[in-house]
Amino acid sequence: MVGGSDDPYLWSLEPQIVLAATVAAGAYGWRLRDLRARAGALSARDVLRALAFAAGIVVLLAALLTPIDSLGEQRLFSVHMAQHILIMDVAPILLLLGLSRSIARPLVRRLRPLEERLGYLAHPVTALVLVVAVVWAWHVPALYELALSHAWAHELEHLSFFAAGVAFWWYVIEPVPPRHRLQGMWPVAYVAGAKLLLGGLGLVLAFSPDTFYETYRDAPRTWGLTALEDQNVGGLVMMLEQSILLATFFALTFARTLERSEQAQRRRERLGV
Repeated sequence: MVGGSDDPYLWSLEPQIVLAATVAAGAYGWRLRDLRARAGALSARDVLRALAFAAGIVVLLAALLTPIDSLGEQRLFSVHMAQHILIMDVAPILLLLGLSRSIARPLVRRLRPLEERLGYLAHPVTALVLVVAVVWAWHVPALYELALSHAWAHELEHLSFFAAGVAFWWYVIEPVPPRHRLQGMWPVAYVAGAKLLLGGLGLVLAFSPDTFYETYRDAPRTWGLTALEDQNVGGLVMMLEQSILLATFFALTFARTLERSEQAQRRRERLGV
């Protein structure tokens, strides 16, 4: 195991994580102060964005520094699965909701030339393939056990989950419009494709009659769960989270479509068409 203690309820203050969170929060605060200085006051939308960004940082810190990390690493696959969901979906969504073109302008100026050089690699299809491949690959037993046994692999796993999550959700939330945008019904197909493919992994884990991971098979029993029950619960957690995200996205898309339809109808009525 990565950790050196048998206590599964440890809190950690890993300096690199605390430093990264502090730098991100400081840079965001600096941009907000700059915007406030130019506009005279922050709009309600800016305040909501700031709250979302702060919540994203809190989620990341909770996933990486609280007993969620040690318990998932040492005892419970289901908790480890919940941690991955926080890192790959919840935190990236909140952080991206906290961004806007004006807030991210210094970053965009530096990343835009890179996006242009990457060409079609900076494309929604690439992000979709990446997020599915990363999740499935790290749940192959050999790679999963590697991450549990070596600190560098564990950090690489978390970093790849977070990077893939940011890349995937960027094309949905679009805090800054990318060159290759999802138009029409393609956002629905994009999210549905990813969530169904990832939900398939949850299905395998939830209904497998055998345990896949030696670490959890040999770990002390926790919360009254057998190793197989723990794995099945982890799979169900993944399936449920993917289903909730997909249903929420469909609901928001439907509401947005209705709103646009009503706006178009009002325009036609004003014009007497």
